[in-house]
Amino acid sequence: MMEPHYPTMSEHTMQWDLDASGLKFAIVVARFNSGITDKLVQGAQEALEKSQAETVDVFDVPGSFELPLASKQLAMTGRYDAIVALGAVIRGETAHFDFVAGEAARGLQQVMLETTVPVAFGVLTTDTLEQAEARAGGQRGNKGFDAAMTAIEMVRFGQSVSGA
Repeated sequence: MMEPHYPTMSEHTMQWDLDASGLKFAIVVARFNSGITDKLVQGAQEALEKSQAETVDVFDVPGSFELPLASKQLAMTGRYDAIVALGAVIRGETAHFDFVAGEAARGLQQVMLETTVPVAFGVLTTDTLEQAEARAGGQRGNKGFDAAMTAIEMVRFGQSVSGA
């Protein structure tokens, strides 16, 4: 008997057709691994432009570990409908990867839950630079683009359940 195959997210190309008109977004991006994160920003900006977002402001922070605090500060201003958090944490020879990747994810989720402002997780957590490059405009698409589209979808979801 054959085991069923459940495709992973990386096996699917996400289909997006969203309208961001009237929405305001902040992109907060880690400068560490800027060769990758710059491409993620380009993807996010492309997605928001194509979706006709009203505002897209970009803010830099030193690394992925700083993304949660910056995201919370931006969420608390009330100026943005959603935040797109972008970074790249590439596994090295020490446990540093585990701490940074895990705490960035936990912190960004905490910001969302505490503020109810959607924060899209666009932090690559890869074993190699090649894997990160594949996900930053390479053969695996651009996860910055995907994160921005996720942010739009979550804003629209929130509006639909609140009756806005």
